[in-house]
Amino acid sequence: MLVNIPERIKRLPELATDLWWTWNPQAREVFRRLDYPLWRQTAHNPVLMLRNVSPELLEASARDEHFVAVYDAAMDALDGARAARDTWWQHRFSDSPGPIAYFSAEFALHQSLPIYAGGLGVLAGDHCKEAADLGLPFVGIGFMYPQGYFRQRMTNDGWQEERYERISWTDAPIETAITPDGRPCVVAVPLGDRTVLAAVWRVRLGRVKLLLLDTDLAENAPWDRELSARLYGGDRETRIQQEIILGIGGVRALRQMGIAPTVFHLNEGHAAFVALQRIREMIEQGRSFGDALEEVKRSTVFTTHTPAPAGHDAFPFQLVEKHLAGTWGDFGEHRQNFLALGQYDNGGGSQFNMTALALRTSSFVNGVSALHGEVTRSMWRPMWPDTPSDQLPVRSITNGVHVPTWMGGPVFALLDHHFGPGWLDRVDDPELWERLNDIPDAEIWQMRQALRQDLFSFIRERMRSRFAQEYVGQSRIVSAGAMLDPEALTLGYARRFTAYKRPEMIFHDADRLARILNNIDRPVQIVFAGKAHPADEPAKHNLQRVFKHALDPKFGGRLAFIDDYDMHVAHYLVQGCDVWLNNPRKPLEASGTSGMKASLNGVPHLSIGDGWWAEGYNGRNGWLIESQANPDDHAAIDAADANALYELLENEVVPAFYDRDRGGRGLPRRWISVVREAMRSNIPRFSTRRMVKQYVTEMYGPAAAQSKTISDVRS
Repeated sequence: MLVNIPERIKRLPELATDLWWTWNPQAREVFRRLDYPLWRQTAHNPVLMLRNVSPELLEASARDEHFVAVYDAAMDALDGARAARDTWWQHRFSDSPGPIAYFSAEFALHQSLPIYAGGLGVLAGDHCKEAADLGLPFVGIGFMYPQGYFRQRMTNDGWQEERYERISWTDAPIETAITPDGRPCVVAVPLGDRTVLAAVWRVRLGRVKLLLLDTDLAENAPWDRELSARLYGGDRETRIQQEIILGIGGVRALRQMGIAPTVFHLNEGHAAFVALQRIREMIEQGRSFGDALEEVKRSTVFTTHTPAPAGHDAFPFQLVEKHLAGTWGDFGEHRQNFLALGQYDNGGGSQFNMTALALRTSSFVNGVSALHGEVTRSMWRPMWPDTPSDQLPVRSITNGVHVPTWMGGPVFALLDHHFGPGWLDRVDDPELWERLNDIPDAEIWQMRQALRQDLFSFIRERMRSRFAQEYVGQSRIVSAGAMLDPEALTLGYARRFTAYKRPEMIFHDADRLARILNNIDRPVQIVFAGKAHPADEPAKHNLQRVFKHALDPKFGGRLAFIDDYDMHVAHYLVQGCDVWLNNPRKPLEASGTSGMKASLNGVPHLSIGDGWWAEGYNGRNGWLIESQANPDDHAAIDAADANALYELLENEVVPAFYDRDRGGRGLPRRWISVVREAMRSNIPRFSTRRMVKQYVTEMYGPAAAQSKTISDVRS
């Protein structure tokens, strides 16, 4: 990063590397004012900005009293956020328990740090940001993938190509983690018959910090340097080694950093080897295996996100033994006890199942929606054969989204004007959102129009960039939305492409869809975005067919596919589309959070009653796709659901959008009422403010209270 910063604004690099700025308008305004064109060119990456901004502009900014005032206000706010004075957490816990350690294989914080693939990472990132806002003593542990997740490039015939690009350390908001004795933190992880070293990087989010592990060190063998190279890359052998490093290496990193958590939260089964490391530590201190296990259980929280049995990581026992050989050591006499914790038959024979391990080593377990809780209890019922169904140890905490991260600027401006200062601290208060009824229809419609225009400006700029930089052909320009109408009703479908999400369902009757889209008086268009996992060939074919539909003259240019879906693209789509479409095969959507992000921007949800929408839909805040068909006949279900979707579009969604009043203002009153209700009913219930408070009340607080000690390690 540029070091020649004028003394008056010398803390700019500090602000740029603390991702607290990503959800705080005061901080963003500093970089927007510094050099707005460069801010846009760097995709809102202030670290990269400061490496490229001219010294003359920095000197001029340091003398600009208006810029300095904005800078001072942002730095004061950052200092206050780090100090976490007078927070919700402090009011709840006057005698604060120790830190909460949150383990996750991915974290989505900002597009400048591409160490996330999808919803799991976005949820983890939002969880960390809300923990910072509420003042929780919270630390995240994950991987610093040097090659991140892949960049998506579409060929002219719509085939996804994956490009992996090394993250530039100098352009990323990361710092070397320094131990209390002043050394760079490097942990040794026994793996098979060798030891692998992992460097630890630190990411700051106000009060919260992340510790990210990286095996790309010269001391490691070439194949070990690649272990943390890519998110979800490699075969099963690579996967188990990554999970050993995350669990065992993550705990060791906490110890070296002098952090003694009261509670360990495992976000999905990838992190379940945390239990092995903690049990081993206690046995080395003289505890029995049984006592150590009970102590670990008392202070462990586990969140599962996967409703499909095949989605839970499971490994052959010989593979587990091979790679844990270096960990057993003197622990060998307990080897069978530990292997038994992961033993489970998912239908393909007994294997070592990471979710089973997490379930058996946690006292606090939750699914991520009410329906997913039911599915999880049913799926794992054999683990508790003698426990009554109503007493199974799996509860539900429905996911939420971080409002300051995902709410668009025009929505903020509208709410600031009508709600006054401090409303953001009350986003989980239903009474606050009743005040939406006092906002005139015209202002709500104006807000939605502004967000739609932002979306289409983004699409145009993206097309222009592709054409200028990559010399893409006509098909790529057309597929990217060149013929979209900024005034037409726009549906958004953006998520990971995979079979159960049924990305092609809306094309079930292509002729009927074409009639809906091409109605001269009431046109409709659809914007698609999403990536298929590199190993998921069927999903790649789904994606290719959607891409080709966008080129089909039958649909009149009213379909678009936006490539390289990431957080940056997601912001524009969830804010600027008019309707958010989701049609998974029930009950395979554990929660789904993109529809929550859309709702908080006044974008109604049009969805199957799965995941969060099963509890969010109230008949006035969006639309429910429901049909009757044989649940064992997927083809019949798809046909019935597609027909139900077409009927909703034809009879409810399109008329509501296009029926305008006759008073000269042309307002779609019925549509605005749905927009208002989507916000009123969903924001307080499906925000991370409600979610994290619920974790504290139902999981973290009780786990801390029943844990025997603040730290597992006795001094």
